[in-house]
Amino acid sequence: MGELASAREVARVVEEAHRGCWSTVLASTVRLTRDLDLAEDCTQDAFVQALRTWPDGIPSNPGGWLTTVARRLALDRLRRETTLRRKLPLLIEDPVSPGDREHPTDPLRLVFTCCHPALARDSQVALTLRLICGLTTREVAAGLLISEATAAARITRAKKKIAAAGIPYRIPADEELAERLDVVLTVVQLVYTAGHVAAGSELTRADLTGRALGLARLLVRLMPSEPEPEALLGLLLMTEARGDARVSDDGEIVMLADQDRRRWNARLLAEGVSRATTALQQGHGRFALQAAVAGLHVTAPSWEETDWHQVVRMYDAMLLSWPSPIVALNRAAAHSLVPGADLDAVLEELDALGNEPALKSYAYLPAARADVLARLGRAAEAVEAYDDAIALTANAAEQRFLSRRRGALL
Repeated sequence: MGELASAREVARVVEEAHRGCWSTVLASTVRLTRDLDLAEDCTQDAFVQALRTWPDGIPSNPGGWLTTVARRLALDRLRRETTLRRKLPLLIEDPVSPGDREHPTDPLRLVFTCCHPALARDSQVALTLRLICGLTTREVAAGLLISEATAAARITRAKKKIAAAGIPYRIPADEELAERLDVVLTVVQLVYTAGHVAAGSELTRADLTGRALGLARLLVRLMPSEPEPEALLGLLLMTEARGDARVSDDGEIVMLADQDRRRWNARLLAEGVSRATTALQQGHGRFALQAAVAGLHVTAPSWEETDWHQVVRMYDAMLLSWPSPIVALNRAAAHSLVPGADLDAVLEELDALGNEPALKSYAYLPAARADVLARLGRAAEAVEAYDDAIALTANAAEQRFLSRRRGALL
């Protein structure tokens, strides 16, 4: 342990540890117990203990300390319940020694456990976001565009199903991987999205985007011959490469059209484009097509020179295999930027999407309508649409951005 620390310093380090270590601590504890509820309770208790004991000295390895405490708490609980001798020989598939506190694949094992085909797909996604990200139920609901009560119900049902069905905690055998791959990739993308536009005062959460990138790299190593993990990693890398240019020096959002492309990370861009290209040469799955859209943006010399016709074609192809309202919204937004586009027709597309239940609480729909209405010269209606978008936006930086756009119309 280190020197005495103030309550404020302890709170800061514990918060950082929660963001950076939650999933690895939880995953390591699950590997020991094979009980999601018990592991989650003990992981939370370990963070509470940190708040109580770290004022006496913050450990040099907070994550290791938390993992050790969480696992010890779990073992104590199992002993008290007189189930340790009965349960552990049946549940532990690989030997766990006292020094083996965590394994590099632990988070990925937990993802595949949560994405077992015995669970409903919506429950798979909700549970993984809760456990891997440590997101609150409210944040999970926001990411999935559902109510908080619905998110809580999905998470509870999934945990009960895992316990009742005795779903093993492991990375599936090769022949089982394919049936889980799409939902696993979806979850990893949602983890990244949750960090790319975070709820609250910060625009981004680097712990979540970093966690998603780490999981994507693990998936590529696990399934090197599959194009879709390669495509997702390429997509995330190209998005991450634009991060520094996405925020101005005073902390305000800079739209892609106005970004200084010299500030983009050339190394991440080159890797992302290369991976996306490799994936597209092998197949045209939905992640490969999303990566193709990102590639069209980052390889264009400027916003004005973006090949919007080709972007729309990519979304058309995506809609054939993935008829999602969000894809339709992105297609309509891209269509509005095609030179000479009929904006009235685009507005009709957006208005029709307003009937989609999945987009009722999605701020980008009214924001897209506001942009098209403003370009049509219908300023009063655009202001109303911006009001709707602001009300649905949970991120403070995005709220300020939309308010500035709205103010420019008054």
